[in-house]
Amino acid sequence: MFSDEEVERYARHLVLREIGGPGQQALKRARVLMVGAGGLGAPAALYLAAAGVGTLGLVDPDVVSLSNLQRQVLYGSADVGAAKTAAAARRLSALNPHVETVAHAFAVDAANARELVRGYDLVLDGTDDFATRFAVADACVAEGRTLVSGALGRWTGQVGVFAGRPCYRCLTPEIPPDAETCAVVGVVGALAGVIGAMMALEAVKIVAGAGEPLTGRLLIYDALAAESRTVRVGADPACPVCGGG
Repeated sequence: MFSDEEVERYARHLVLREIGGPGQQALKRARVLMVGAGGLGAPAALYLAAAGVGTLGLVDPDVVSLSNLQRQVLYGSADVGAAKTAAAARRLSALNPHVETVAHAFAVDAANARELVRGYDLVLDGTDDFATRFAVADACVAEGRTLVSGALGRWTGQVGVFAGRPCYRCLTPEIPPDAETCAVVGVVGALAGVIGAMMALEAVKIVAGAGEPLTGRLLIYDALAAESRTVRVGADPACPVCGGG
């Protein structure tokens, strides 16, 4: 049941036919893991907490730096030098005290990904490191968890949902030879907000059972042209993770 304060807090969700009381209760019960508390994780975590996700796990080994503040709206100048997970937990608790935030201040790799993912119902990945992305994606397949994956660079971003087959490795089987990070190529700050919010929106839809998630599809947004397109991701029969490869 919701308290009177929660009813008022989530009023705009409760009157939505696609969410309503059952959907909001599902959000309250949900355990969602946000891998990466940076450009994408920061806005996504804010909207997930505001939406009333019951337990929100945050994974990031880094500390807040001054250069983060151009796009990582979860933090302020006073947080520079603090662990991202600790600073994020404080901010999210202030936004919504009904949400339990769990800080995982370590890097995710192939050795610990499955145990971490196993403790959550839904996983979001907003990291810019392919080794981490692969570890998280592979663990989601192994543990039967749906993955909401986001990425961005310069002026373009993308978000997709992977639930079993096709998996993320069907889209990106190996580390691209021209892979670059935002620190190298740059990124416009507001783009992180756009893609991060889309990731949170997909998560809310999945948990509440609303609409059609981007399952097996990839939404690509070109901010310079103000255009977007959606493409289907084909299942690779030779995929070493979800196929027979």
